[in-house]
Amino acid sequence: MVSDGEVGQFRALLAIGLGWTFADSDVPHLARELHTRSQERGLGHGAYLTRLAAGRWPEELSAIAGRLAITETYFFRHGEQFRALSEVALPDRIAARGSQRALRMLSVGCSSGEEAYSLAIAAGQALPDQHWTVSVLGLDANPAMVRKAAVACYSAWSLRETPDVVRETYFHPRDGLYEVNARIRAAVTFRQHNITEDEPRLWRAEHYDVIFCRNLLMYLTQAAAAALTRRMTLALAPGGYLFLGHTDSLGSRPDGLEPRASNSTFYYRRPAGRAPTPVTRRGEPAATPPPLPPQRPETNGRILALVYEERFAEALREIEKIDEVRPADQLTRGMLLAQAGRLDEAETLVRGLVDTGGLYADAHHLLGVCLEGGGSVDAAIGQFRLAAYLDPAFAMPRLRLGLLARRRGDDRDAAAELDRALHLLRDERDDRIVLFGGGFGRIALTVVCRTALDACTVRR
Repeated sequence: MVSDGEVGQFRALLAIGLGWTFADSDVPHLARELHTRSQERGLGHGAYLTRLAAGRWPEELSAIAGRLAITETYFFRHGEQFRALSEVALPDRIAARGSQRALRMLSVGCSSGEEAYSLAIAAGQALPDQHWTVSVLGLDANPAMVRKAAVACYSAWSLRETPDVVRETYFHPRDGLYEVNARIRAAVTFRQHNITEDEPRLWRAEHYDVIFCRNLLMYLTQAAAAALTRRMTLALAPGGYLFLGHTDSLGSRPDGLEPRASNSTFYYRRPAGRAPTPVTRRGEPAATPPPLPPQRPETNGRILALVYEERFAEALREIEKIDEVRPADQLTRGMLLAQAGRLDEAETLVRGLVDTGGLYADAHHLLGVCLEGGGSVDAAIGQFRLAAYLDPAFAMPRLRLGLLARRRGDDRDAAAELDRALHLLRDERDDRIVLFGGGFGRIALTVVCRTALDACTVRR
C-alpha cells in the first residue's frame, strides 16, 4: 500500500520535475502510478522516491510524463483559433516578414503532432508564393508522442475536423492511414522537452512569429506556468501572436502582451517595440482585469437583496427608477431582463455595454447567457471564453463552458472547465453568485459542478 505521505511526496516531486500540478481527486491515480513505477524499477516506494528526488533521473520523468499526460487531439482542433490564425495572425506576420520571407512557429505541448502540422498547413495556405521558408517546432515531454508525431501517419478520426480540400491536398493514403505530405513534413520538426528546463537556444529572444500553447498552463504549478509564459512572451517576435487553450488565461492585461479577440476566440499579441517588464516577486500576473465602474453602495445592496430573494420584477423596477445609470447598474438591469425572459432586450442592452465599456468579463458573460438562452450556443461559447480569459478568477463562465461541453459529449474539455470552476467557486464574489447563479447559491453551484465533473469519463 502507498501511504498518504508517499503520495504527497510523489506529487511534490512531479511539481518540481515536470511543473505539473494535480487536484486532490487525482491522488488515487497518483498512488497507483507510484506503486506501478516502483515495481517496474524494482524499488520500494521509499527508495524510488529518494532516487527521483535526487534530480538526475530524466528518463524516469519522461516515462511518467508519457503515462500521465493527456494525448488525445486532432487536426485543426478548435477551428475558431485556426480561423483567427489564418485571417489575422498569419497575414500580419507575412506582411512583417516580407523582406526575410520566413515564418517560424512553435507548438508547445504538441502531443502526437496534429497541431504542429496544422500550423504548417495553415501557413502554406496563407503564403503569397512558394519562395518562403516555414518552420514549425513541436515540443512535448512524452517521448512516445514525439516519436508518433515524427511518423506523420494518422487515422481518419484525427482528421475529423479537417476540410476535404485540405485532406486531399496535404495528405495521401498509406496502409489504411493518412500520411502528411512531404512538403509539410519537411517544415515540421519535433523535440522532447521538459517545460521546466530553460534552454537558451530553444527560447531565443524575439524568434517566433506564432506560438500555440493550448490547454497546458492549467496543468502546471503557478511558478511553472509563470516561467513558461515569460519564456514564450520573450521568444515572440514583436508583433508575434500567442494562442492559449480555452482553459488557460493570462487576464486582460498580461505583462508584455495585449489581448485580441476575433473569430469568436481570444488570443494575445506582443506589441511591436515594447518588451515585457520584470515578473512580480511571486511570479504572478502583474495586472488584473478592469472592473466595471461600481454601483452606488446603497443601490447595490438593496437590489442584490431583492435578487437574492428572487424578487426579480421588484429589483428591475428599482433599477429603472435610477436617474443616472452607471455601467454596473446596466449590467444588473441586463441580468434582470434575462431572468424575466426578455432576452432580446437584455442582449441589446449588454451589447451596448460591451461596445462602449470595453473588455469587461461580467458583460461578456451576460452576453453569453443571452445568446445561450436564445439558442446561439456557438456564439455563447465564444462570449464565455472571452469572459474567462478576461478574468481568470471568474468561476461562472468556466461552469457554463463545462456544462455546454458535457452536453456536447466533449468530456475532456468539460472536465477541464468544470475542475477549474470547482476551485474558483470557493472564492467567487458574492455579487457574482447572486447575479449569475441562476438562483443557486455557492453550495448548490458547487454540487452541480461536482456532479457534472464526476459524470465525465476523462479527468486529466
